[in-house]
Amino acid sequence: MLVADYSNTCHQAAIADLMQGYSGDLMGGGSALPREHCAKISKALETFGHAVTVLAFSKESSNLPLGIATSITSFSTFYLKPVLNLHDVYVVPAARKLGVGKALLEATTAVALRSGCCKLTLEVLTHNTPAKRLYEKFGFQPYQLAGEAGTAEFWEKSLAAL
Repeated sequence: MLVADYSNTCHQAAIADLMQGYSGDLMGGGSALPREHCAKISKALETFGHAVTVLAFSKESSNLPLGIATSITSFSTFYLKPVLNLHDVYVVPAARKLGVGKALLEATTAVALRSGCCKLTLEVLTHNTPAKRLYEKFGFQPYQLAGEAGTAEFWEKSLAAL
C-alpha cells in the first residue's frame, strides 16, 4: 500500500486504470468513464488539494494496480476536527477476497489518524453485500445520532454533467 503521488506518472496511470474499472463495475455505476476523463483524475485531485489516494499494487509486478481508496477531507462541527470520507473504494475482480480491501482500509485509517481526523465515513450501495461485510468487519456501521431519528441516508442533487 502506498499513498499516491498525483504527479507520479505511474500513479496517474494506476488511478486512471482503476477508476475506469471501478466506473464500469456495477457497484461503480456500470458505465466506464471515458479514458480521457480518467486520465485527468490525478491532476484534478491534486488541484483540489483535500484528497488522498491509497493504491495497492501486485507484489509480483509493481506496475499492476490492484486497488484504490480515494478519500476527501471534510470537517466535523460536532468534534471540531477533520473527517476523512472514503469516496472511491475499488479492488479489481481478480484480487477480491485476497485482503486488498482490508489493506486499503488499514492504510486509509493510518492516514486519517496522522491527519487528526475524528472519524472515517463512506457511502455503500444497499446491495453491495461483500463491501458491507468488509466495512462492518472493519468497524463501520450505519450512521445515526439517535436511534429514534433513524440512520443517515446518502442523497444527491446533480449540478453538473460529466
